[in-house]
Amino acid sequence: MADLFTADYKAEPYWWERSPRPRLDAPSLPSSVDVAIVGSGYTGLCAALETARAGRSTLILDAEDAGWGCSSRNGGQISTSIKPGYEELSRLHGPEAAFAILKEGHNALAWIGEFIAAEKIDCDFTVPGRFHAAHNPRQYELMARAVGAQPKGLEVPAHVVPRAEQGRETGSERYHGGVVYEKHASLDPGRYHQGLLERARAAGATIIPHCRVNGIDREGGGHRLSTAKGSVLARDVVVATNGYTGRPTPWLRRRVIPIGSYIIATEPLPKAVMDRVMPTDRIVSDSRKVVYYYRPSPDRTRILFGGRVTSGETDPRRSGTLLHRDLVRLFPELAGSRVSHSWMGLVAYTFDTLAHTGSRDGVHYAMGYCGSGVSMAGYLGTRVGQKILGRAEGRTALDGIRFQTRPLYNGKPWFLAASVAFYRWRDGLGL
Repeated sequence: MADLFTADYKAEPYWWERSPRPRLDAPSLPSSVDVAIVGSGYTGLCAALETARAGRSTLILDAEDAGWGCSSRNGGQISTSIKPGYEELSRLHGPEAAFAILKEGHNALAWIGEFIAAEKIDCDFTVPGRFHAAHNPRQYELMARAVGAQPKGLEVPAHVVPRAEQGRETGSERYHGGVVYEKHASLDPGRYHQGLLERARAAGATIIPHCRVNGIDREGGGHRLSTAKGSVLARDVVVATNGYTGRPTPWLRRRVIPIGSYIIATEPLPKAVMDRVMPTDRIVSDSRKVVYYYRPSPDRTRILFGGRVTSGETDPRRSGTLLHRDLVRLFPELAGSRVSHSWMGLVAYTFDTLAHTGSRDGVHYAMGYCGSGVSMAGYLGTRVGQKILGRAEGRTALDGIRFQTRPLYNGKPWFLAASVAFYRWRDGLGL
């Protein structure tokens, strides 16, 4: 409906209000560099910081504006990033590897706070915690048991909130209690990206936007990258494209599943309404497989509400209408609120729901953050940069894990619509 959207509605991220996509000069493509990085998001910029500060000539190429993808389109929620639990990982990889993999999630969460402080990046970073809400009683019982039986050495600060007490966490009556993860954090992703960009440039990295990489081929002891603006020879190459991984890297493209993540920002809401609907500054997620995630804006004037509302919608007015409908289901008093921004971006899932990093035919990569990449992307990008420099601290427990694909999969998720429909049906059954 037309009046759902404000008069100044924008089909772009709310974060771009404060941090518009940067207008960068486009220097000529050099003939050769030490390190070429494909992708200018968190992963690529953090890798570039390591190599440029070590004196390696570093070139970052992006098909769009710097940070145009999900690094400036996400919701700014930060968790421990690893989706599978200890038991599942133990069955697949053994107890020792499972412990180490989960520790990397803890490491990434700790790393981002320390990194932002050390770099003095002004991005509204805070640690309000996350309320993970149960959408049915069974999920609440599973959550409560999991908090009480955390594996030794992998404990995280968390407490259970029964339904009778959830009013201190949320104004929604649709939930059945939940768990607060006390160390989970949030930031303004646009400002964070801008801070990374400024530091990478100050370190000497060259960033060329609107320079799509069309091919990466071995040549001598390095690789030649063919681009829309010519070619460049690089000794080391990093692919940091995550949900936008494409034809130039077919092996990687077959191993990540691009999934649309959709977000709206409401118009400014009265303070009393904000305080009722979202009594704290916590980020919120719920236990549905087709998940919702939301938070107050950093200034507590709006709600930023996201989810997987569709499998292939590209019209932000359409996805915005669906998200607003779901927002009102949770908070009926917001029925009269309007949408000021609606946008989407592509996250990358993997078939084992783990992030992956390593090298293939001499090309380094880190990707597949499964919708939880704000800390893990920068953390693994840093480790990739350290590996290029030959530093031992670049090694992670996520290196060497088999990067799975499936027969007949070529990077286009033909199965996604059916999967979303199945999980939405399953969520409705209370499973």
